[in-house]
Amino acid sequence: MQFSFDSSVVNRLDHVDETGSTNTDLVAAAAADETAWPDLSVLCASSQTAGRGRAGREWESRPGSSLAVSILVRPIDVGLQNFGWLPILAGLAMTQTVSALLPEARVELKWPNDVLVDDKKISGVLSELLPDGRGVVIGAGLNLAQSQSELPIAAATSLALEGATVGFEQSLETYLQNFVALYREFVAHRGNADACGLRRSAQAKCGSLGRRVRAIMPGDQEVVGTAVAIDESGRLVISVEEQDQLYVVAAGDIVHLRHN
Repeated sequence: MQFSFDSSVVNRLDHVDETGSTNTDLVAAAAADETAWPDLSVLCASSQTAGRGRAGREWESRPGSSLAVSILVRPIDVGLQNFGWLPILAGLAMTQTVSALLPEARVELKWPNDVLVDDKKISGVLSELLPDGRGVVIGAGLNLAQSQSELPIAAATSLALEGATVGFEQSLETYLQNFVALYREFVAHRGNADACGLRRSAQAKCGSLGRRVRAIMPGDQEVVGTAVAIDESGRLVISVEEQDQLYVVAAGDIVHLRHN
């Protein structure tokens, strides 16, 4: 595909009409040839047949109905302990993108990286560490033109269902611009999310904060309480009132509970 926008915002941009998973393909390519796939290399596809979401959930799309994009980052001088901010960074970039495409809608980030429009999921992010531990592939999917019947769950939506006709290129360009701007600041501040303003921006957009949530963690452990903050490592802090205790969640599924 020949892109009509200035693709030099990233260092490499490849497009395929169809693939199983852009994340799987990019992880394999980056591991096989580090030189050919530098920092800020991008692989995007018009259709995925074996996409994956969190907890191994399948995520597929018919041609032209969604944006599937994976970005390889090889951040220099960013400690591995700060890599946990990268999925949140991508989720924030997609939240900014959807907000720009749906300026009248209530668009929020659900920790760590789902994007919701009026509490309905429109985008998700899945990140994978490279085998050498020195890079991360961050995959994102954005629902562009699906009808309700084409979406995997009832609590999902697409740009088309929200009244916006947005093409593949426009959504890709907007997302890449937002991602790269946030990423360059993050790297410039050596992964310090407070110094670059990432934590402040993520908390401002995070619809999980101030809500009662259920955190489902590995091993089927569950915690129910009020999400109160994102800590300095990108973890969600949950207050469990009856226990007068704070729980810190590093990984898990977050369910927004109904307002009282």
